[in-house]
Amino acid sequence: MLRRFLPLIFCATVMLPAQVPSPDASTALPQDTEEFRNAHASFLARAKSGPVGLLFLGDSITARWSTAPELWEARYGAHHAANFGLSRDQTQNLLWRIEHGELDGLAPRVVVILIGTNNSASHPASQIVGGIEKIVGLVRAKLPESKILLLGIFPRGPRKNKQGEDENWEARMAVINGANATLPRLADGKNVHFLDVGHAFVAPNGEIRTELLPDRLHPSPAGLRAWANAMQPTLEALLR
Repeated sequence: MLRRFLPLIFCATVMLPAQVPSPDASTALPQDTEEFRNAHASFLARAKSGPVGLLFLGDSITARWSTAPELWEARYGAHHAANFGLSRDQTQNLLWRIEHGELDGLAPRVVVILIGTNNSASHPASQIVGGIEKIVGLVRAKLPESKILLLGIFPRGPRKNKQGEDENWEARMAVINGANATLPRLADGKNVHFLDVGHAFVAPNGEIRTELLPDRLHPSPAGLRAWANAMQPTLEALLR
């Protein structure tokens, strides 16, 4: 009887899929979703539709500006601002978008970059910094006259992941803190400037201010105002 099942055991063993490692944070890759493809198409259309004097690049945190249109218009409307933030983007996804035309034909005075929090579960800090460094280099190459305001990765706190499980947020914050400690080295004080506004979202006891980041990651309208206020002096200086 044992010999009858040996072939089945062998087949089951060889058919097991190999574990696929996460792609390097510096390797340009698209998200394989309809949302990503549609958003990319809309960003290409926005780039062709008129002037952009201020450009935001990032993930769902940046995309949250769409929830506060009056604040966006009041703070950035005069600069013909465009928001190219896309949910679930990692550094490699933003790289792909830039490589596939989202900056073509643009000449913004300032580009604000906020990316990396979605990499913190699968990439070490050094790889995240490497991916961001490649993004900064690519923006510089495509938009040599633009100033870059590189933001530190925002803090995140206890929350559920997409599967409804508790995130290992402390481990992710350790990665984020490690990346933020290195990111200032990418700034040259002339064309690339670094600013960490994460303190605006944290109470004196070190906990996330949930009135600003209700899910301990994404800003509410009040959180967006706190972000704008913390960024305003530096951004105004660069826009001049």
